[in-house]
Amino acid sequence: MRLLPASATADARALLATRALRGFADGLVSVFLASYLGKLGFSALEVGIIVTSTLLGSAALTLGIGLLGHRLRRRAVLLGAAALMFATGIGFAGLRGFWPILLVAFVGTINPSAGDVTLFLPTEQAVLSESIAPRDRTLAFAWYNVLGSFAGALGALVAAIPPRAGFVLYAVVALIAAAIYRRLSPNAEVEVATATQPLATSRSIVFRLAAIFCIDSFGGGFVVQALLALWLSQRFGLSVEQAGAFFFVAGICNGASQFASSRLAARIGHVRTMVFTHLPSNALLMLAGVMPTAPLAIACLVLRSTMSSMDVPARQAYVMAMVPREERAAASSVTNVPRALASAISPVLAGALLERTSFGWPLIIGGALKSIYDLLIFASFARLRPDESA
Repeated sequence: MRLLPASATADARALLATRALRGFADGLVSVFLASYLGKLGFSALEVGIIVTSTLLGSAALTLGIGLLGHRLRRRAVLLGAAALMFATGIGFAGLRGFWPILLVAFVGTINPSAGDVTLFLPTEQAVLSESIAPRDRTLAFAWYNVLGSFAGALGALVAAIPPRAGFVLYAVVALIAAAIYRRLSPNAEVEVATATQPLATSRSIVFRLAAIFCIDSFGGGFVVQALLALWLSQRFGLSVEQAGAFFFVAGICNGASQFASSRLAARIGHVRTMVFTHLPSNALLMLAGVMPTAPLAIACLVLRSTMSSMDVPARQAYVMAMVPREERAAASSVTNVPRALASAISPVLAGALLERTSFGWPLIIGGALKSIYDLLIFASFARLRPDESA
């Protein structure tokens, strides 16, 4: 198996490194976030509200980058995001009250999920797609997500460290990422004159994709990693250490499976790759929600993790290939904003459910909604293939 695409540039390798660093920090924080907030005296509903605020804030920032990104230098955007990440880690390490933490959660970069839903994503994806040959784009995005997943799994494994120390480590990671962003080449930039509007030619298809993507994210918001850890604790009494070990294994399976995505996409197309791997994983998610014991539930969740993210590199490459170069950052933002907004609503609902029952309703509802997404994306885009020469 090819370790990295042959056409990978120094910029591509740099972004793979920063994705791994951020994945480690996100994996670390997402596991102990809910339990830490609980120890501060917050209820399950208040934890859900804080998780929702992180997703809403990310949506607002990502939308701003999407609308203004064609007027901003990409390296400056990434450096600013790293500075905000540093401030977020310091803020969570030092604050105690609900309202101050809620504010930092909204304006900051804390990611309660195993996936990447922060403002780094649109700019990194746009630069990565242009730092690689078109034929290697899906493989590059597979590596981008695999490194994030593996590093997130490692972060989950060490999540037993004191939470405040974990937030300080989160801030340190931001400083390292900033040092890497400073070394990006001039090729990472797009001339402002080439993009007078955020989406001049690809608006229709981007909006259609965004509308369908939000259904998937609304379902995914019911099972973000922080709330899944809380459900495992309430339902089966799993400790933070045990949950961290589970998320480590799941993260390894999740990441390793994505290498098959590029080969599968080359054979059957991006959309079929997304749907044919996603539907079985959603069935396993719903099945985990009704399992009576921890070993059975965890077995379903681990098996699900071998398929649940195979759609991600195919989806990312598909979006980047369907739009011109100067509109890729905007397309990434606009397709991710509805995802973030939709996933920001469901954690509150999941938190309310978990406050009333330990039954796996969040998993069942999330899996059902994500299955609806699969059917819609297949019906709308299965026959529409991108031009891989651009």
